[in-house]
Amino acid sequence: MSEKKIMLGNEAIARGAWEAGVKVSSAYPGTPSTEVSENLVKYEGVYSEWAPNEKVATEVAIGASMAGVRSMTMMKMVGLNVAGDPLFTDAYIGVGGGMVLCVADDPGIYSSQNEQDTRMIGRAAMVPVIEPADSEEARVFTKRAYELSEEYDTPIILRTTTRLAHSQGIVNIEERNEVDDKPYERNIAKNVMMPNNAIKRHVFVEERLDKMAKDANDLDLNKVEINDKKIGFITSGIPYQYVKEAMPEASVLKLGLVHPLPMDMIKKFADEVDRLIIFEELEPVIEEQVKAVGIKCEGKELFTKQGEYSANMIREKVLGEQVDVEKAAEAPARPPILCPGCPHRATFSVLKKLGIHAAGDIGCYTLGAVAPLGVVDTTVCMGSSISTLHGMEKAKGSEYIKNWVAVIGDSTFLHTGVNSLMNMTYNKATGTVIILDNSTTGMTGHQDHPATGKTLSGDEANVILLDELCRSLGVKNVVVADPFDIEKFEEIVKTEVARDEVSVIIAQSPCALLKTYVPKGKCSVDHDTCKKCGMCLKSGCPAITKNEDGTVSIDQTQCNGCGLCMSNCPFKAISLQERGV
Repeated sequence: MSEKKIMLGNEAIARGAWEAGVKVSSAYPGTPSTEVSENLVKYEGVYSEWAPNEKVATEVAIGASMAGVRSMTMMKMVGLNVAGDPLFTDAYIGVGGGMVLCVADDPGIYSSQNEQDTRMIGRAAMVPVIEPADSEEARVFTKRAYELSEEYDTPIILRTTTRLAHSQGIVNIEERNEVDDKPYERNIAKNVMMPNNAIKRHVFVEERLDKMAKDANDLDLNKVEINDKKIGFITSGIPYQYVKEAMPEASVLKLGLVHPLPMDMIKKFADEVDRLIIFEELEPVIEEQVKAVGIKCEGKELFTKQGEYSANMIREKVLGEQVDVEKAAEAPARPPILCPGCPHRATFSVLKKLGIHAAGDIGCYTLGAVAPLGVVDTTVCMGSSISTLHGMEKAKGSEYIKNWVAVIGDSTFLHTGVNSLMNMTYNKATGTVIILDNSTTGMTGHQDHPATGKTLSGDEANVILLDELCRSLGVKNVVVADPFDIEKFEEIVKTEVARDEVSVIIAQSPCALLKTYVPKGKCSVDHDTCKKCGMCLKSGCPAITKNEDGTVSIDQTQCNGCGLCMSNCPFKAISLQERGV
């Protein structure tokens, strides 16, 4: 009898990968996929690493697969865009050892910049897509993905969503399958994708998908539940749980393999039910294909293309019930905000004072777009801030961007910002880039990267020195500064944005949530000296509150003693009580 444990979906995927005999894993952290890597690294027999970006991670997994071992890479759905280049070609190459890409979608856009559907990328890349519906399936489907990968000579996408990745379920724990390494065989026609070879492999890919679609009609990942035949649902993943909750008596075709689709199975199921409904989050991927073969069904005319689904949607749209959602308790608005002691707040405070706009990037510092800081004007994708600033200059001239900077985190700079900075120096730009170096990948939960000196497993590693890297790209003006030294930092910003050549400011101060971070102490307010001017409130620190009499107070449980409020107070009404004093 196997042991049972309660696991997050991401934990279960890591367990499934280990049980499947995976030996190499490479990933870049991206919510909601991050915990897969963080759990997989805990298992013996697996080499796990953080890569600088998803493209590199995928190429590492491809290399390991070519060498004959089972490999894995993990990313969120927008990371799959970065990995698209190797993925689309690896679909032609196939695998040696099985290879799985765990890709986490984000219906509802809880931590992303868009709501794209990985199933559509899988179809475009001609790569099979498997989707589990709970933690136990996450474990089992991961193992099956490796078997199918090797059986059909293809990489496999294991698609999850935020709800599956971060919800818990009961998982059966099994032993590891020690899979023998496949012997490496030199095969130029298969592994070298020059045009002549690619033409032939494209034929193979089409034949492979046709065969897999035919075999999928009997695949154990797809299950038919015949109950009341008045209504039948075709669904997959987490939406299956909502169907069972809202209409447990309905018939269901639950798809585990969502690309390619088992059309014979779908046709047979459609013939058995009076009314067929496709219940799938985001895009009508299944619905469009079902309708394309002439099967009458309902889908997006009932349900939205946006956000997460729920059981209440079925109750309202299918059963016609008036859903009485209990009114949420009234509470004060709590918009996201930078943490107390966050060094980004100091940087943005200076930019705001100087009236400088920021082309932004992906990270905690995107919050510099909201009040009261309000200095970040653009955010597109990882590494885009530098390229966006460059585009603005080439469109309007160097004088136009004298009151602009690009802001980018240290991890994001190493992800894709390096190439953008290289482009600026190569194409004779004049803009200023501020690298917000807080010594971690903050937004996804404080993972290490090539500039922190630690690997995913916690081992000491070579440290990439950001200032030397920037100089090696041809940037002559590189300044490392503490953003909490407000007066000095302000002068540095003024100097650098006025230059007629590329400059980089590295705003270097650790994230206040790092375990190694030691607060300077606690700040407090002398209410007799306070003039109620409100200057200390302009930075938006959540540790500072305004009292009814107009004075301010500092919450000692939140304060990290960063001193930003002291620097902003013109009347010296705020002082720092240092640690141990």
